[in-house]
Amino acid sequence: METFDPRRWLALAVMTLGAFMVLVDTTVVNVAIPSIRNSLHTSFADTQWVVAGYQLAYAVLLVTGGRLGDIFGRRRLFLISVVAFTVTSVLSGLAQSATMLVASRVAQGLAAALLFPQGLSMVTAAFPARERAKAFGIFGAAAGLAVVLGPLVGGLIIGDSTSGDAWRFIFLINIPVGIVALLGALRFVPETRAHGARGIDVRGVALLSTALAAIVVPLLEGRDADWAPWTYAVLTGGVVMLGLFFAHQRRRNRRGQASLVQTSMFRERAFSAGSLLALVVFIGVPSTLFTINLVFQAGLGFTALHAGLTTLGFSGGVFLGAIMGIRLEGRLGGRGVLAVGTLLAAVGSAALIVVLHARGAAITTADFIPPLAAIGLGFGNVGPRLFEVVLARVQSEHAGSGSGVLSTINQLGGAIGVTVVGLALFSLLGSNAATTVARYTPQVQAAAVTELHVPQAGLAAFTHTFDTCFVERIQAKDPAAPIAGCPTPTPALLHAPLGQVGSEALAATFVDSESTALLINAAVFAVAFVLVLALPRSPRRSMEESFDVAA
Repeated sequence: METFDPRRWLALAVMTLGAFMVLVDTTVVNVAIPSIRNSLHTSFADTQWVVAGYQLAYAVLLVTGGRLGDIFGRRRLFLISVVAFTVTSVLSGLAQSATMLVASRVAQGLAAALLFPQGLSMVTAAFPARERAKAFGIFGAAAGLAVVLGPLVGGLIIGDSTSGDAWRFIFLINIPVGIVALLGALRFVPETRAHGARGIDVRGVALLSTALAAIVVPLLEGRDADWAPWTYAVLTGGVVMLGLFFAHQRRRNRRGQASLVQTSMFRERAFSAGSLLALVVFIGVPSTLFTINLVFQAGLGFTALHAGLTTLGFSGGVFLGAIMGIRLEGRLGGRGVLAVGTLLAAVGSAALIVVLHARGAAITTADFIPPLAAIGLGFGNVGPRLFEVVLARVQSEHAGSGSGVLSTINQLGGAIGVTVVGLALFSLLGSNAATTVARYTPQVQAAAVTELHVPQAGLAAFTHTFDTCFVERIQAKDPAAPIAGCPTPTPALLHAPLGQVGSEALAATFVDSESTALLINAAVFAVAFVLVLALPRSPRRSMEESFDVAA
């Protein structure tokens, strides 16, 4: 009879803490970009790579990280990666140049890719089947919260300032967290590994890493490169290479040779259909958060802290949704909970569209909370169940590989969603800017006369210049870069009557554009609801099990 370590729940807490630290760092830096630029005097492109470098390194090595845990031991990989992540966090926090910061962030992403899959695979290997749903639920809820709490954590650390070195503490805060995770792992986490593992498939690692890099880089950099021909060529090459990787894996599986991915997992309906569902869900959720935060800060002028606090509705929804899903699973089963969650996310997206359209530039923080809470409630139901449904039937010797595949799919979904919905938003901003600012012509001309004493004969030329600068400012890739012939926005200018008119027109442009772009997200969640039907029915828990899980 198989025995399980009695410390497994403490081990889960430690592994969840490590994963939480990794996922917070995927989003916490977004709100710190203005502070980093001012502190290190970096270019816009360099600061973008502070975010993109981490995401790229993280996505590329996830499957390899999971498989390394299978082979060399999940506890060992967790310990090594926690130390590496903490050290690279220190290097990021102490960086004195953009080059050092980007290099440290890439190294941090590589450490994160080694760390994260160990938690998921440990659940599969260290917990009996009857406890895995609860364990996956805890891990998944923490993972979902970590992603959405990143901007809030960053906002609380940085506050309203866009200057100084406060941004360094978003990295240095990982030191105590890393130490706790390290000591906890040494004390409570048992060693697990795949029996009969035969080593690493070096060619497979090279193929997969190159393929994922070729897919992710164009998605991250496409807009800034104006979607030049090379972006499409590299993206296509990445997809082809991914196909070659899977062909290589099937061949090695048939021969009984060491491989990164056990392709037989995809013949299991729960794994294949669940992976597709995960891809679609993660196209929808990160892109919603990405674009709505752009609206908050670039459109409505929220500070980083204000933006983070406004997303608390989503964060609270995720937390309550995770608890709700545990309760519902006793009556509806895992597939039923996924259906409820995806439906809630679709309804929440539709409600957000309606609110944006109805309120326009007059929208307030309170208007955002109910629809964002509904989307969060849906994701809170879906996220933990996805881990459970996709990985529950994966054999323990392939747990690391399976968790790495699922984590990579989630990352690819997020990159695709942010690219597609972000591209839609930026395109809409460009096309809506001129028509929106034209609606404010009477206010612009009135402010020009009373504030700047522009004569009637010069009003037409002044209005044309104002409108042109407004459109060019919205379409600029670097929002802080000066535009020839246009004044640089200053606090005094923005608080003057003419500046207030411009701010209102800016808010209207962003809100109108976001209300249209979010149609993609609503459709994505509707597709996810349909995909739930392709999943195998999961057994319902007894009421006793449900109450035990929720306890």
